Amino acid sequence: MAAPSKISPLAVIGPGLLVAATGVGAGDLATASFAGSLIGTPILWAVVVGAFLKYVVTEGLARWQLATGETLLEGVVYRLGRLVGWLFLPYLLLWSFFVASALMSACGVTLHAMLPLFDDAAHGKIVFGIFSSLAGLGLVLTGGYRLFDRVMRLCIAVMFTSAVVTAALLWPGIAEVARGLLVPAIPDLHAESLGWTVALIGGVGGTLTVLCYGYWIREEGRTGPGHLRICRIDLAAGYVMTAIFGIAMVIIGASVKIEGRGAGLLVTLSEHLANHIGPLGKWLFLIGAAGAVFSSLLGVWQAVPYLFADTWGLLTRPSVAQDATPASLEIPAPIEIPVPLEIDERSRPYRTYLFALALLPMLGLFWGFQDVQKIYAIIGATFIPLLAATLLVLNGRSQWVGDRLKNGRFTSLVLLAILAFFIWIAVRTATG
Repeated sequence: MAAPSKISPLAVIGPGLLVAATGVGAGDLATASFAGSLIGTPILWAVVVGAFLKYVVTEGLARWQLATGETLLEGVVYRLGRLVGWLFLPYLLLWSFFVASALMSACGVTLHAMLPLFDDAAHGKIVFGIFSSLAGLGLVLTGGYRLFDRVMRLCIAVMFTSAVVTAALLWPGIAEVARGLLVPAIPDLHAESLGWTVALIGGVGGTLTVLCYGYWIREEGRTGPGHLRICRIDLAAGYVMTAIFGIAMVIIGASVKIEGRGAGLLVTLSEHLANHIGPLGKWLFLIGAAGAVFSSLLGVWQAVPYLFADTWGLLTRPSVAQDATPASLEIPAPIEIPVPLEIDERSRPYRTYLFALALLPMLGLFWGFQDVQKIYAIIGATFIPLLAATLLVLNGRSQWVGDRLKNGRFTSLVLLAILAFFIWIAVRTATG
C-alpha cells in the first residue's frame, strides 16, 4: 500500500471518520431509534459510554501497530501462534456473510422507501440491495482508497447533517437532553429497557470493523510512535461524531412511539416523522439513513478484504526468525515472523475476497432481514471482549511495545470493564 509523503490537515481526521462511519449501520440506526422510542432521552448517556469504549479499543490497536509496525492480526499470529489465525479465519468468513447480507438488505429497504418503484417491498429490497452491492464493488475496484475516502466523506456529511437537523426539529429541550447525558439511569418503563440499553452501549461504533483502522492509517502513511497523537485526535473526532449521531437517533426515536424492528423500522419511523414535522422530516431522515447504511457497506467492502488478505498471508507464507522487540529495547525476543508480504487492493487474495463479499451474501436478500440481523449481531457481539482481552495481553508487555506505549492503569481498567460488561451480558442472557 502506497503511503503519502505528507499528511494533510484533512487527513488527520480521515481514518477515524471512516472507521466510525463503517461501524454505523442499519443495526445502530434501528437500535438507537427503537431504544429512544421505548425509553426516551434518559438513556442518552449509554450512547456516550458506547462510543468511549470503542475509542479505547481502537486506540489500543493503533498503539500496537505504531509501536511494532504490525497490524493487530500480525501481532496475534506472531506471538500467540498460527492456530489463533486458523480460528479467526472461519469467524471472519461467517461474520462477513451475515454482515454483508444485512447491509445489502438495509440499503435495499432504505432505497425502496425513497424510490418505491416496485409494488412488492420484498422485491424492491432484493433489487436495490443487489444494486447497492454492485455499486460498492465498482467504487472499490475503480478508484481504490482515494476515491473510497472521498465518497465516504460525502456519505458521512449527508448522514450526520440529516440526523442532526432532524433531531433539532424534534428537540425536546436542553434540560431534558442534559439530564439524559449527565445522569446515568435506566427508567423501568418497559420490560426490555435494560436489554435495549445494553444493546445501545455494545452496538455503537461497530465490532470487527474497528480492525480496519490499522489498514487505513497505513494508507495515510502513519507509522511509528510519533503518529500516536494524530491517531488519538483522529479517533476522538470520529467517535465524537458517532456519539452525536447516536444521540440524534435516540432523540428522533423518542419523539414518536413506533413498533417493529430491523430495517423495516427505518421506513416506519420515516412515516411517523412525516406526520410529525412534514415531508421534510421524512426525507431528511431517509437521506441520512441511506448515507449511513451505504457508507457502512462501502467501508466493509473496501477494508474487510484487507483482513482476509492479511490473515491468509500470515497462514500460508513461509516464516523466518526475526527480532520482534522494538529497536529501543535491549532484550531480544526472537520469534517466527513470516516473510513480509505487502497487502494492497491489487493482490489476488484481496480481490478474490472482495468479489466473494459483494456477490455470495446476495443469497441473504431472500431471507428475512430480522433473522440475518440477529445472527450478525450475535456473531459481532463476541468480538469486542476478545479484542479487549487481546489488547490487555499484547499492549501489556513492555518487551513488545515499549514502556511509553504500554497500557496505562486507566486503559487497563477500561479494558477489564469491557470484559466484565460483556461477561455480565452473557451470564444474564444464559440465565434468562
